Amino acid sequence: MSFPLSGRIFGPRLLIIVLMLSFAQNSGGSESPIIVDFGKTIPVARPGEELSDRPSLRVAVGAMISPKETFVYYRQLLDYLASNLGREVQLVQRKTYREVNELIGKGQIDLAFICSGPYVSGKEPYGLRLLATPEVQGSHFYHSYLIVNKESPFQSLEDLRGRVFAFTDPDSLTGRLVPTFWLAEMHERPESFFAKVIYTYSHDNSILAVSKGLVDGAAVDGLVWEYYQHKNPSWTSGTRVIKKSESYGIPPVVVSNALPPELKTEIQRLLLTMHENVAGRKILQELMIDRFLAPREEWYDTVRQVERKLTIGSE
Repeated sequence: MSFPLSGRIFGPRLLIIVLMLSFAQNSGGSESPIIVDFGKTIPVARPGEELSDRPSLRVAVGAMISPKETFVYYRQLLDYLASNLGREVQLVQRKTYREVNELIGKGQIDLAFICSGPYVSGKEPYGLRLLATPEVQGSHFYHSYLIVNKESPFQSLEDLRGRVFAFTDPDSLTGRLVPTFWLAEMHERPESFFAKVIYTYSHDNSILAVSKGLVDGAAVDGLVWEYYQHKNPSWTSGTRVIKKSESYGIPPVVVSNALPPELKTEIQRLLLTMHENVAGRKILQELMIDRFLAPREEWYDTVRQVERKLTIGSE
């Protein structure tokens, strides 16, 4: 099946090279955050890709994991939707959560798997609408994990004072907002608490950076860390979890306001019933998802509380 892919592919080795160059060029102790630039990447198309007359469904995946891993992670799920809807699926990837939200707001994306933080902040300005929420290990909640290198002496966030820290995305709940909130409770700010802050733009890149000793600590999506711990522990074996956050609503599946209501209803039906058939259940098992649930707004209230407190604290 054709699976058009818009965007760029990069891997962990590129992250390591870019981070090493960043550290070499910024060894003067500047407190300004370093932005890891993945702009110079290689476009990749699937072999045998052909144009189709079938209608398309434009799907975006927020930068929770790097584009290469996203393609592997979501391919079967999106193929499942394409097959059942009789549509071609176009996977659209962007470097930041905000870029994905903007595309949804413009009606250029039909369906998106996004982080909880960008959902809450983008619900009104970009017209995001909840469609489904994954249930993982019997829960529709997840946590932020504070991780350090396994061989490091660090046992708490306080121990990371004056160290190098990795955030994922500026709008990431688990990858930036939660650790920033933890610091606010200590009457601290990232730019003064850490010696240096970098952005990796995906949770798997942050895990790798900590594992390789390129940064001293990072905050990551607990679901992503647990996924790699189960599927590919070589990624997480070099890290150690030293703090877990309170519970937040799991990153949802959202749709654009511009999506026709009948198509929205059909996509939601397919997601909510995936666990009831053999093919769908197998795909969910690979993703370590029990099933998709009809979401409730109140599941994301704790996310709103974090964003509200950070907004008040910055005034």
